[in-house]
Amino acid sequence: MNGTVLVTGASGFLGRATAGALLTAGYAVRTLQRRPGGVPGADDVLGSVTDPAALARAVDGVDAVVHLAAKVSLAGDPAQFAAVNVGGTRALLDAARDAGVRDVVHVSSPSVAHAGTALVGVDAGPADPVGARGEYARTKAAAERLALAADGPDLRVVAVRPHLVWGPGDPQLVARVLDRAARGRLPLLDHGTALVDSTYVDNAADAFVAALRRLDVTHGQAYVVTNGEPRTIADLLGGMCRAAGVREPRWSVPAGAARAAGALVEAVWARRPGTDEPPMTRFLAEQLSTAHWFDQRRTRADLAWTPAVTVDEGLDRLAHAVRG
Repeated sequence: MNGTVLVTGASGFLGRATAGALLTAGYAVRTLQRRPGGVPGADDVLGSVTDPAALARAVDGVDAVVHLAAKVSLAGDPAQFAAVNVGGTRALLDAARDAGVRDVVHVSSPSVAHAGTALVGVDAGPADPVGARGEYARTKAAAERLALAADGPDLRVVAVRPHLVWGPGDPQLVARVLDRAARGRLPLLDHGTALVDSTYVDNAADAFVAALRRLDVTHGQAYVVTNGEPRTIADLLGGMCRAAGVREPRWSVPAGAARAAGALVEAVWARRPGTDEPPMTRFLAEQLSTAHWFDQRRTRADLAWTPAVTVDEGLDRLAHAVRG
């Protein structure tokens, strides 16, 4: 065995994959989340990262933490984003120090360094809570800065930013793409020509394991993780639709019009929130219309990791899962 690792947020899509990857790699795994994680072989602790008592139980006796728990949404109460993403990270770091935890892999997002303009072949820029777009990105940027500031001789911390994680069973990106495409409500912005990176879920989970194993090299730093296969938005979304047998998006909307619509939707959502994610926000319009792909050379060298599943292989797995 390689020791015991706590995975926060293990009931989520990426959290479950991460717990499974750690178990496969020979670690004992404990999970912390608000509902059962459902990971065979893992020891569940139910609770929130905002609850000091639950955190104390969860970190007791563990060697390392992979911190994924977060409030992830395009809209919502700013105070809730701050409480979970910033306050929860601060509380986790305090609990980890008190329990003598040695290592922390903090799961972040490339959005923490995205100010709305194109990102073309760049490495991991500094997290910017002021310039980042939207409450999720701003609070994740603040949380990453907290995490990396905690790095030191007694607690080694690395931040890993997986980009556009997807795969079979994904309730966020894939499910919403397929649902909106099937209803004819998935437009392409500027014809979907923006070039973007994405990350197949198993590759992201494996990268977290690699970062944990390489903390002697990676601690104190931030890394963007992707498949390293940039594709146009039209190709990526179309591939998901073809895999599921759903009509591909064909109609295009100017990106400027989508940003304006997003601002209007945000104003309406602030007064009368819907029951699902808003159909458009300024952040979403930017993500769908600006290039964002990343230089992976430092990530792959320092983590001693390469993605095992290509985008095409991932689409084949998606097709098999959806169609049987």
